[in-house]
Amino acid sequence: MTMGRARHGAVEIAYEVEGPEDGRPLLLIMGLGLQRLFWPSRFRDLLTGRGFRVATFDNRDVGQSTHLTGLGLASPLAWLSRRPGYGLPDMAEDALAVLDDLGWPSAHVAGVSLGGMIAQLVAGTHPQRVRSLTSLSSTPSPRIGRPHPRVLATLLAGSAGNRDQAADQLVRIFRVIGSPGYPLEEEFIRDAAARSFDRAHDPAGVKRQLTAVALATDRRAVLRRLRLPALVIHGDADPLVRLSGGRATARAILGSKLVVYPGMGHDLPHDLQPAIAGEIDRLAGEWSPGR
Repeated sequence: MTMGRARHGAVEIAYEVEGPEDGRPLLLIMGLGLQRLFWPSRFRDLLTGRGFRVATFDNRDVGQSTHLTGLGLASPLAWLSRRPGYGLPDMAEDALAVLDDLGWPSAHVAGVSLGGMIAQLVAGTHPQRVRSLTSLSSTPSPRIGRPHPRVLATLLAGSAGNRDQAADQLVRIFRVIGSPGYPLEEEFIRDAAARSFDRAHDPAGVKRQLTAVALATDRRAVLRRLRLPALVIHGDADPLVRLSGGRATARAILGSKLVVYPGMGHDLPHDLQPAIAGEIDRLAGEWSPGR
């Protein structure tokens, strides 16, 4: 595994890359408030074992990437003026900076939740940089697939003061948003949450990310212009981004494939990881340099 730092203006993005040096480039983009540690090692191994060179990174305001503390908390004025400190287009440019730093002219791109929104924008605004697009547990608009009301109370409940509290909090959240049809990987969640706390704990940064999501524009018009292999994966039991979000994404992208897993919530269940990795592999096989 090789570590690096990409630069987008004043923002530095910490990333890691692993897998065969000559492997097919694949960029994985994580969701709201979660560091790259939350990509399970087993899932990454499944992808590198299929011949991918896999890059993961911390979005701005989490982990080892730049924290924009000077912006402070998202204010009511930002919501009224629809001018947050930054938006999803800025986060998409962060992802492109990682591709640039790696020397990848193009790559297969997959994102989960907020990461799926960012991946959609990367493809929509720079289609020449994207070989294939996989959108997992995501939506093309903040008005589609809105969270179940019981989820919001859990997400907004307090802030952790130490690594044990951080682990407990993430376990509580995933018990609500995770997959009812599959066992909760509590040990993995606790470990990733505790290590994330040690690296960087920034609740204000997560709120800035959330503001960027809430004020994002509808991406369906941009997605309708795409002409590339696209895959949409969603769980039928996702309470955070409900299935209508995945369906709307698939409808917007011409020729895309929608895969719905029964019993899957807003996570990557251990038992489904081989199937999901296989779907990404098959999608990547549809790409050709002349497409």
